Amino acid sequence: MSGGDIAIRARGLTKCFGELRAVDDVDLTVERRQVYGFLGPNGSGKSTSIRMLCGLLTPTDGEIEVLGLRIPEQAETLRQRIGYMTQQFSLFADLTLQENLEFLAAVQNLPPKKARERVDELLEEYHFSDRANQLAGTMSGGQKQRLALAGSVIHNPELLFLDEPTSAVDPESRRDFWEKLFELADAGTTILVSSHYMDEAERCHRLAILDRGVLVADGSPAELTGRLADRTLEIKGEHPRQAKHIVLTVSGVISAAQIGNSLRVLCAEAGDCAARIQDALANASVDAEVVPAAPNLEDVFVAVTNKQPQQQPSEHS
Repeated sequence: MSGGDIAIRARGLTKCFGELRAVDDVDLTVERRQVYGFLGPNGSGKSTSIRMLCGLLTPTDGEIEVLGLRIPEQAETLRQRIGYMTQQFSLFADLTLQENLEFLAAVQNLPPKKARERVDELLEEYHFSDRANQLAGTMSGGQKQRLALAGSVIHNPELLFLDEPTSAVDPESRRDFWEKLFELADAGTTILVSSHYMDEAERCHRLAILDRGVLVADGSPAELTGRLADRTLEIKGEHPRQAKHIVLTVSGVISAAQIGNSLRVLCAEAGDCAARIQDALANASVDAEVVPAAPNLEDVFVAVTNKQPQQQPSEHS
């Protein structure tokens, strides 16, 4: 892989706040035109890492190269080539949608004629043409999110940083948002997005999982789930709560989570874990069937962090 194919390369990335080591010796490589995901629990170092990669925060140690530029030394040059969107709606509530975009075009020093063309283009592309004169503060959460994304790409950045951008919107808005991200990636934009939603992680081309500042997993979703081959089981029975208490006493079981009327079990290693679970259930006179289950990213998350991920919102909530 040549240097021109790499959008972000970080080696030994470290950030300390006093005694707290918020990011600890992280190595990271992000290819151009990828949607690269940062997954991790709150406090895992995702936001701190993004701020260092953007040049907004100086690392305690390590080397960063973004779009061929040394960071933080060349951070000012980098800012002209990247977009950055936080989880909080950061535009002006008392300006209209069009005025918000016009302001951001001016901040990015777009020439007046190009700015007008780009604002009109984004209003059309993000389905805001009939709302151009609406105050931004009166929009729904999903609409604000789309406007913030439009604002972050007004200067056609090569690289887009998104810090938990969908944490406060409904599932339908999240799906629409991700469609826009893939359109941007197809057009050549590299995207680094942090999230704690498993379904979003599955959409990424490649994924890094952080835990307490440490990079604990890195790979494509298929690569990461493939590492758990033969370690995930499903237990089907009439009394899942009773079965769970028994399963958690079995040697080699990392976690057991109830999903509907069944249990999803993660084992420390492939082998005879299923047989030990079946024996324990039989000895306790619990009638249940233990069958193999295909691993998913939630299993990966639990395996590398030993934490349960945040509950996903219902499609009908």
